[in-house]
Amino acid sequence: MRRNVLPGLRLSLGVTLLYVSLIVVLPLAALVFKAASLGPLDYWQIVSSQRALASYRVTVTAALGATLFNLFFGLALAWVLVRYRFPGRRIVDAMVDLPFALPTAVAGISLTALFTTNGVFGSILEDYGIKVAYTPIGIMIAMCFTSLPFIVRTVQPVLEDLDPALEEAAQSLGGSDIAIFRKVILPLLTPALLAGVSLSFARSLGEFGAIIFIAGNQPMSTEITALLIFIRLEEYDYQAAAAIASVLLLTAFLMLAVTNWLQARALRYTRRS
Repeated sequence: MRRNVLPGLRLSLGVTLLYVSLIVVLPLAALVFKAASLGPLDYWQIVSSQRALASYRVTVTAALGATLFNLFFGLALAWVLVRYRFPGRRIVDAMVDLPFALPTAVAGISLTALFTTNGVFGSILEDYGIKVAYTPIGIMIAMCFTSLPFIVRTVQPVLEDLDPALEEAAQSLGGSDIAIFRKVILPLLTPALLAGVSLSFARSLGEFGAIIFIAGNQPMSTEITALLIFIRLEEYDYQAAAAIASVLLLTAFLMLAVTNWLQARALRYTRRS
């Protein structure tokens, strides 16, 4: 008697496709349709205007900086949570998920209060001539806060599942700690790191609520692309908003394609090893 792998597979598949169509495909199709209603010349003038280019520069630069910081700090945090036992470990582990539970607007207000010139951290940094709030540095900090969990939660399960015998074998062969990490552990973590980095970068590109309070939102200086899209919507210029949003959408798809290609290469290398 033939049985399906999952009971009710056709029904569950139909519900899933309906959900994806309504929640994902339909909004993206509406965005593409709205942007396509512009002529090629008008579209290019909107997406290549000086203000739009400045917002791309601010957004991408801050997102790259935040992702690079999260790559090292997130890996270190995941390593500590997995490999060490210390008082308060569960509290630290739970706090990693705080950006997921905390509304981004609340996070933005809190970060602004902390890093303004009269804030707890801002007043200390001000003595050294470092200004955080209403600068690109503030944008980067907000992005770091909201996107850190993606790297930690992606790498942490892989670290927990690593076979200790691999490290023990490398130690028995005289490998140093740095050599073991670089040649044994890091190749196994690479696919997870790539996934976490791509998610972190994508979240930083689209972040809005946590940034607008600490950024200052000065055109050509601290204005992110998501805010520029919001401004165009408030001006009822839906075509311009869709055109600028399509640039972020294209960037996300390109990043996803590159990440999948790198992950495939890393998996092939791991399997061969």
